[in-house]
Amino acid sequence: MIENSSQLSRVRIADDLIWAQWDMLEQRLFYIVPKESRDTLNCIQFFPDNNFKLILEVPFDTSLADVALKPVNLEYNYIQDQEFIPKPLNVQVFTSETGSLSICCSLIPAHPEEVTYSVSFLHKGFSRIYTVTLERMDYLQVSNLTFLHLDHYLAVYLPGHFLHLLNAQHPDLMCYSFFLTGGNAEINGLNTSTILSPLKSMILDRGTGRMFSMAINKQALLQFLCTSRADRDRLAALHCLLLHVGITVELETQIIQWISENAPTCFTFDPMQEFIIASLYWTMCLEAANLDKLLPYTSLLYWNEHIPGIICKTNIISLPVLKEEIISIKMRKPLSHSFEVQNCKGFWEKLNLSLECVKYAEPHLHFNYKVLKREWHKLLSDEKMEEGTTYMKSVFENAKRVLSSLNTWKTEEGLVSLLQDEDYQQQLLTGLMVAQLKDHLMRHVQYFGRKKIEHIAVDYVSKLLNLICRILENVWKKYNLNSGAASLRQPGNSDELAVFRVMCQVLQSAKEMCMPLPPGFHTLHMVLGGQCLPLHTLLHYIDHGVLLLTEKYVMGLLKELDNSEKNERLKLSIFTRLPERKGRKVCHLWNHPITSNMIARNYVKLLLEKVRNKQHSRLVVDRLSYQIEFLPLNYLVSILAEVEHQGWAASVEQENMNARSVEKLALKHTTAFLGL
Repeated sequence: MIENSSQLSRVRIADDLIWAQWDMLEQRLFYIVPKESRDTLNCIQFFPDNNFKLILEVPFDTSLADVALKPVNLEYNYIQDQEFIPKPLNVQVFTSETGSLSICCSLIPAHPEEVTYSVSFLHKGFSRIYTVTLERMDYLQVSNLTFLHLDHYLAVYLPGHFLHLLNAQHPDLMCYSFFLTGGNAEINGLNTSTILSPLKSMILDRGTGRMFSMAINKQALLQFLCTSRADRDRLAALHCLLLHVGITVELETQIIQWISENAPTCFTFDPMQEFIIASLYWTMCLEAANLDKLLPYTSLLYWNEHIPGIICKTNIISLPVLKEEIISIKMRKPLSHSFEVQNCKGFWEKLNLSLECVKYAEPHLHFNYKVLKREWHKLLSDEKMEEGTTYMKSVFENAKRVLSSLNTWKTEEGLVSLLQDEDYQQQLLTGLMVAQLKDHLMRHVQYFGRKKIEHIAVDYVSKLLNLICRILENVWKKYNLNSGAASLRQPGNSDELAVFRVMCQVLQSAKEMCMPLPPGFHTLHMVLGGQCLPLHTLLHYIDHGVLLLTEKYVMGLLKELDNSEKNERLKLSIFTRLPERKGRKVCHLWNHPITSNMIARNYVKLLLEKVRNKQHSRLVVDRLSYQIEFLPLNYLVSILAEVEHQGWAASVEQENMNARSVEKLALKHTTAFLGL
């Protein structure tokens, strides 16, 4: 604040202004100067040392004819000019600590049953004109359109008609703003419609002379989320709860429960994706500056849904010009340096950073999951990409760091059996996401330093996996399941089926965004699926990639279940769907003709590869005690016997397998095939 304001010298600071607004808290004067070409909005910043400087100049794109204002001179004759009655200019400028700068202005509507106002989001480089059709017309109320400041939101309030809460921090998509009517369009505690907002989050009731503080109620917002049926209202409430109100453990639990119950009824967005991405955005932005410009806050790229009773038109506007010299102390790329406005930091520094982001096309600065998905599919399709390469070693090292930090997570009373399994593909995706995020941050905030960037990338992915673990834990507790619920030996009940469906939602959301899942997720999902689904449905889910067969699940299946007719049919169906690599690892756990056949095939394959790769002299081997009159089999058994005689079979790890066993298995399968 300015000290000894009574001793300030009188200095002329502006000429010919037609509107002015004094920001008491931040000591700023906004005013509009009329010009022949286009009116201009200026801002003078006052400093504690009694100095002041013109620091902002931006064209005022709204015509004075649109705001029912007519400049007049001292000889103006009201009686001679009955066609136009001058009215106060209903304009307000709002700023926030995040660097947002917005201008709200009431306009003349085209029709008497409409209300029109504009909001210029100067920090984003565009403005919107909102035209609202009223259900009833009341001139006295319409003339009292009020603009209020709620930190991250701009409130446009017309008592008895509507309350709009416009998201000033993320105004790009209209689904993140509230457009309330009826009983929801009320501000509790006010008995009069004559109000104004002299300070941020404050309301002055001019009818009673009382001042009120204003805030969004968490419980009312949560209730609005639970009772709303329109996706735009649900998305606005969810976004507000996660990014602006401030999440708590209790609130997070309630949101997770709502998502688990209502996700199938959300048709235009995925609430699970929004919850994960917005929660990560909120958490990470608290830990480091400028990450709000680089990390995604939503999974949506666009929103084209119509809002009943509202017509919105978007226009590109001129960016503000900061009059003070901006000194770059780092690189020239956006976000790769820290901006400093001489003699003034804080708000102006953040505003300048936002303007730089707009110049460089801000959406491209946010980490893009589509790029991650493209690299992921490229990595899976690249057959030459082996684990021994330097790149793959670094990817798995990233995954190792994430999982080591994740191992500190402990579920309450061991409810969910996660983090007890290894999944090659999920480890690969985890490490790849860390690598992609590091590259993204290095392009824009290189001044952070490599060590800090690596820490942020690992921390982001670790928090993502941790968040998914908490989702499962909350759902587990909601349905009162214990650690022994997921068992191969007992059938599932309705509660376990409900948990299985939630896990399907998590899997689908993660797959669409190419997000990694915590270790053990697929095994737990597979166990619940085996408990709750009939065999034909279970196999259908496996064939279509909804359920993924893991080595741990198959080993448990072969070890724990007996060989009853039902279990043998399940084992056989699962075993025949295993990839060859996994099948070779677990085939020795089940004594069955099909596993014996696989062991024999693998044994023959490995020995013949050794024969092909090594030269040897043909030894004279004693003829077998008897010969079957089937020359191809005789020749194969003879070759295997020779290889065994030379000792090459010692390196082939196959239990109870030799040339004679291969011959017996071949004859047995041939006899069964021919029906003899």
